[in-house]
This record gives sequence, structure tokens and C-alpha cells, in this order.
Amino acid sequence: MLDSAEIQAAADALYVAEQARQQIRPLTLSHPDMTMDDAYAVQRAWVDRKIADGDRITGYKIGLTSRAMQSAMNISTPDFGILLESMCFANNSTLSTGDFCDPRIEVELAFVMKESLFGEDVTIEQVIDATDYVVPALELIAARSWRTDPETGYTRKVFDTIADNAANAGYIVGDQQFDPRAIDLRWSGAILYVDGEVEETGLAAGVQDHPAKGICWVCKRFAKHGIGLEPGQLVLSGSFTRPVVAMAGQRMSCDYGPLGTVNVNFS
Repeated sequence: MLDSAEIQAAADALYVAEQARQQIRPLTLSHPDMTMDDAYAVQRAWVDRKIADGDRITGYKIGLTSRAMQSAMNISTPDFGILLESMCFANNSTLSTGDFCDPRIEVELAFVMKESLFGEDVTIEQVIDATDYVVPALELIAARSWRTDPETGYTRKVFDTIADNAANAGYIVGDQQFDPRAIDLRWSGAILYVDGEVEETGLAAGVQDHPAKGICWVCKRFAKHGIGLEPGQLVLSGSFTRPVVAMAGQRMSCDYGPLGTVNVNFS
């Protein structure tokens, strides 16, 4: 277990890493006994610094929900991070890769809540009932700590990822909003193009067989802390493709079929 000073020092190190665009060593390299609760405490302390800067919470991301992502990270449990207002980018935005540490893109569906949602036994049907609309989205992930430490070859653990706000750096949402009952969410798919070439494809069923299941999971995770989802919050339900490295000069275009297209350019 980390004490409060160690938690704050870890959060400060990640905060400085993001500001300086300079990755740090994985936290578990210095704190091998870090627990999941420690990791989430570091995440929250990092978010609190952002809020002190004038940012605000707009929702959550759920990560590592699909076999594709769990295999990529070599873990077997989901995680969550906190979305902030500063992380929201418009469709067709141009982002500088130099503003992020090792940026990558993931393909997701986002749920925007119209009602509060709380409890350990939230069902898919309850998620659908509480959802205002679903919108296609891309998540921009980054790594404020090295995925593999260049000096030691040490690979960061899931606790490092969680402490690093589940690797979240931003999100880009589509222009069209959809009633979650009007579409078959499991069969909602996407084709991710990089400079006009197909790079990834997937179905939202890759997220635990239904993208709403990730939201059920995060409600269960929050419930023991007396926290729930609130109206207006946006929740990224988890990627159903592997992460794709973003490089300067690239254009990424994700075709969600009837749900529209989400695009992002990198300079």
C-alpha cells in the first residue's frame, strides 16, 4: 500500500510528464507493492490537479473490455479512467502528435446518459433505459509512463495504466446521435482507415458481447464507493479494435456505416 504522500508524488510525476511531454518510468518499478486501490487513488489525485487547473469531469472511459485489448495489454480485467472537458475534440480535428506521449487511437461507442445510474447489479436493459443517445467515437490514448522502460526493459503493469488515468488523453465523437433501441448495438461495426488504407475492423460485440456491459461493470465498481453515473455524462464503453499508433501526417477515418464517420488528422 502507498501512503498519501507517495500517492500524491506519483500523481504529480504523471502530471509533470504530461505537461513536459516526457514519459517517466512505470510507477510499479519503484512501487512493486502498488495495489489496484493505490492505482485508482493516484488517478484521482492526478484528476484533482487537473480540476484545480480549471478543468471539469465530463464522464468516464472503460478500458480493456475486449479480448483484443486484454490481449494487447496482457491482462484479464477491465479498468476505467476519468474524462475531462479538455479532452474532448471535435470531429475532423487536427491534433499534434507532439502534444501527447505515444498517442494511439481506439474505436468505440459512447453512451450519453439522461438519467442517473447506480448499483452493483445494473443490467444492460437499465443502461439502455438510462441512455439519452449513443454516438460513435474514437478514443485517443497516451502513455505518460513508458510502456516498456528503455533502461531496464521493464513492462508496465495494469496498475501503471490505471494510475495513468487508464491511458486516456482525449476523445473525438461523431456528429450523429442515435437512440440505443433503434440500432443493434452488438452488430454495430467500424472500419478504421489510416491514410485511406484499412487498418482495423471490428464489431461492438467484441466488448464483452455487448458494449453496455462495460457500463454495467463500471457501475458495479463505483457502487461500493457510493458513486454512480449522472445525466449528461459521456461514457466510452471500450474499444473493439486494437490500438493504432498515431503518427504525424496521418489521417485516420473511421467508418461506422449507418452511424456515420469520425475523422482525426495528426500533424
